[in-house]
Amino acid sequence: MSSNNLQIVPRLSVDRGNADHGWLKTFHTFSFASYQGSGHEKFGSLRVINEDRVEPKTGFGTHSHREFEIFSYIVNGELQHNDSMGNVEVLKRGDIQLTSAGTGISHSEKAHGDKQVHFLQIWSLPSISKLTPTYFTRHFTDDEKKDKWVRVVAPAGAPGVSSKREDSGPTPVQSPLTLYSTILSPSTTLPHTFPAGSSKGYIHVIQTSGYNPKAANGGAVKVSGGDGVEHVLREGDGAYISAAAGKELNVENVGDRNAEVLLFDLE
Repeated sequence: MSSNNLQIVPRLSVDRGNADHGWLKTFHTFSFASYQGSGHEKFGSLRVINEDRVEPKTGFGTHSHREFEIFSYIVNGELQHNDSMGNVEVLKRGDIQLTSAGTGISHSEKAHGDKQVHFLQIWSLPSISKLTPTYFTRHFTDDEKKDKWVRVVAPAGAPGVSSKREDSGPTPVQSPLTLYSTILSPSTTLPHTFPAGSSKGYIHVIQTSGYNPKAANGGAVKVSGGDGVEHVLREGDGAYISAAAGKELNVENVGDRNAEVLLFDLE
């Protein structure tokens, strides 16, 4: 990549892995479960983006993880989390829960109440192995995210990142990864400048209008960089971004409704 360019490669929703298990409707951006050998294994430290919808009174039974940073971004409904560290919590819209699995944890995640829960489960690879497992929750309101990038996850030890189990500010992750979230109004453009240390990014438009495995619909954003190349991403779509530090990405809502967008800074 030329240091003068910012390159954008779309990852369309229809090309994601997809499964409908009845109790679970899911999309996989990267190889996961039966969706293997996709050619989309990871991007930097980013290993999993699963967009899940879990039906009421169902969910993922107790299972184990190790050596992953696992966080859940709640879009709608309520998700009950139980784990081997003794954490029991019901997560709601605006909540982010992060488990640093380290040497090993077991947990379950189930829809709480009588409504479907829609959330994104995101995994990253830690910079250090054999960490002591830890658990964090944070909450960010829709108003906070309105037409601005809000830093919701950031590397542990970075400025403004608390190591407390519950606090304000970004959720601490043991990976070279920063996650921003916005709820972007129609006809609004939001720039993002890649900071020193970044060499890539990933953007994802959350599928808020409903489950649709056949075609992206709902909201739409246009992403562009300094080279004049533009791409329109609809709900469920994403894009790989290669960018030198200091390069600017512009995200414009070109649809007729709010768009909820996630943007990752990665090394």
